[in-house]
Amino acid sequence: MTAAKMDEAGLPPLRPPSADNGLLGVLRQRYLLKLLVRREISARYQGSFLGLIWSYINPLTQFCIYYFVVGFIFNLHADIPNFAIHLFSGLIVVHFFTETFGAGTRSIARNRALVVKMAMPREMFPVATMLVSLYHVVPQLVILAIASALSGWTPEPIDLLALLLGLLICGTLGLAGALFFSAANVFFRDFGNMVSVFNNFVRWGVPMMYSYSMVDERFGRFAQYYLYNPLADAVLLFQRAFWVGTVEDPDHQAVAAMPDNLLVNGTVIVGISLLLLAGAQYVFSRLENKIPERL
Repeated sequence: MTAAKMDEAGLPPLRPPSADNGLLGVLRQRYLLKLLVRREISARYQGSFLGLIWSYINPLTQFCIYYFVVGFIFNLHADIPNFAIHLFSGLIVVHFFTETFGAGTRSIARNRALVVKMAMPREMFPVATMLVSLYHVVPQLVILAIASALSGWTPEPIDLLALLLGLLICGTLGLAGALFFSAANVFFRDFGNMVSVFNNFVRWGVPMMYSYSMVDERFGRFAQYYLYNPLADAVLLFQRAFWVGTVEDPDHQAVAAMPDNLLVNGTVIVGISLLLLAGAQYVFSRLENKIPERL
């Protein structure tokens, strides 16, 4: 019986197995993705007394350490108004990226039983880790918004756009890295350790514990190359969304030094990030068939 006759009989047409693979296949199986995200969240807090609170202990601990060491020992809080909001804005972005990248890299190896036994797009595991990371970002954004509002921040449409661009950059780049390294980590576990080392440098490569005005002052016209780091732009977008609105003096050096055309740069970086995601998807698809036998 041909595929056409099968269609006439009410049976589904035959399709190659690869038709349901890839990121598009993940979108077609949203219900399965939802179940996987719920499983990831419940498994993370299974047998835990504090549960979801643990997701905020880590960033809160980092915030307290950075705030004390950088703010008081290095005395940078005197040069940056509302230093706590400046720091926390960057910390949310950085934590979203590092958690997506790190957990996504380990997602395939960690779910080896499902990868081997179940027929599903294997990209679903890195995507699920990104969504779990995003799930933890939302309450942190609420805390940041409340703290910013108490400091005089009034949200504007441009702030919401900057917030969206910052999230898109970190989510897309984190997922692209997770797709590539999760497949590579199956063959060589060194890639997981490489990601952990890389994430240690991320926190110091963005204007989170220091202001962009320091970069502009130290490097002058070469400071534009600093913005080639997409995560630095994402942090600046978040600070534009929350921190800038809390500074009483708009001519303050830390605010005046913010790059021009920040939203335009963010839009361009989102486009580049999507291209990197497509490239990572291509590499993942080339390695995908060898993953089960290596696991």
